[in-house]
Amino acid sequence: MAGTIILPSWLITSAKELPRRNWGVRVQGGSITDLAPNEKLIQDYPQDRAIHAENQVLSPGFVNTHTHLYGVLAHGIPLDRAPSGFWPFLADFWWPRVEDRLDHEMIRAATDWQCLAMIKSGVTSFYDCLEAPNSIPGSLEVEADIVEKYGLRAILSFEATERISIDNGLLGLQENYNFTSRRQSQGGMIQGMMCFHTTFTCSEEFIQRAFRMAHKLNCQVHMHVSEGTYEPEQMLEKKQMRTVEFYDHIGVLSSNTLASQCVQINDNEIGLIADRDVHVSHMPLSNCEVGGGIAPIPQLCATGVAVGLGSDGYIDNFFAVMRGAFLIHKANQRDPRLMPASLVYYLATEGGARTLNLEKVGRIRTGWKADLQLIDADFPTPAAEWNLYDQLVLYRDPQHVRMVMVDGRIVLENGRSKTGRESVAHEALWEESLRLWGKTP
Repeated sequence: MAGTIILPSWLITSAKELPRRNWGVRVQGGSITDLAPNEKLIQDYPQDRAIHAENQVLSPGFVNTHTHLYGVLAHGIPLDRAPSGFWPFLADFWWPRVEDRLDHEMIRAATDWQCLAMIKSGVTSFYDCLEAPNSIPGSLEVEADIVEKYGLRAILSFEATERISIDNGLLGLQENYNFTSRRQSQGGMIQGMMCFHTTFTCSEEFIQRAFRMAHKLNCQVHMHVSEGTYEPEQMLEKKQMRTVEFYDHIGVLSSNTLASQCVQINDNEIGLIADRDVHVSHMPLSNCEVGGGIAPIPQLCATGVAVGLGSDGYIDNFFAVMRGAFLIHKANQRDPRLMPASLVYYLATEGGARTLNLEKVGRIRTGWKADLQLIDADFPTPAAEWNLYDQLVLYRDPQHVRMVMVDGRIVLENGRSKTGRESVAHEALWEESLRLWGKTP
């Protein structure tokens, strides 16, 4: 069977390795079957389709380890005044004005637009966390129907919480369990995981139930951890221990635990996360928006913790997310050596795949998934092996993504989605945003 050879000026196999000049890959089916200098690929596979990508970088696709697809509906929402802190952000704004109003049509429109945005930003895999307590059951299948149209690799979950009622919380856990079980039996690129919100919206028994259900499915469990000072302060008052210490106390931490945010954690909690092989998703930009603080990501990375980057459904330009991770920690810890561009690029690709337990994703290697992107390499200054990661992190944006391939299938070409849904998706997003806001066109 004939394949496709991609012939760029630069090849990134892994951000832990130096880029290779004038090397490319061969793709057959959904996998990478060969890596070699461009001339050798042309010589060895004359029957294959050739994609000539001069002055472009062939890179693994990005892995967005934490997003809320519905979040785009809140962009520009009318506010009398900004929330005064993390708790008012949730209790006075986000829950009543956004999450509690979501229905299937709003979720469908947001998913449609956000899949487009992710593809344009070079994202080939993502994890979404949906909290819409009045939209269940069935909301995850609404998302999945749209994601399948775009051909993205995805893990979808519902953020179960008891803040509405105990019964609503149980319905949320069942939404996750049923969806994950179905998707495991079907196989494919869309899967699920168990998910609950936090210790301050979920009881200990509810949390234990979520982990028991995940154990039956052998899947990950996601929760937000200490996004601001509120959660650890409440845990100290109620349990005389901090958030991660509480989870360790009840025996639920493992490599199947996906903890997002992890902003307000101390050294002991960092040690527990490392010792228990907990995986962490980092949202540098949204942490700034809610005033939660800056997570100790350099310290977590230094211990070998699996860390990935996420947009949190806030700013969905994944290059901007990388720049945030590149810059914020340097300023916060007053050390320009922290978070070098190669490490940030690793977190955006292979590190993100490791965080989500995705197999053979995030690296360009023979036998791995053909989840790839081509990025324009016309930088302001010359590119070289020693500066290519800096050039990509600092000087690229979605408009520079030329091609995106997921599982060997091109989903974006010449900067345009292959679905041709952009105008339809945009119109639906406007309509549903205004409906969420309580406004008329």
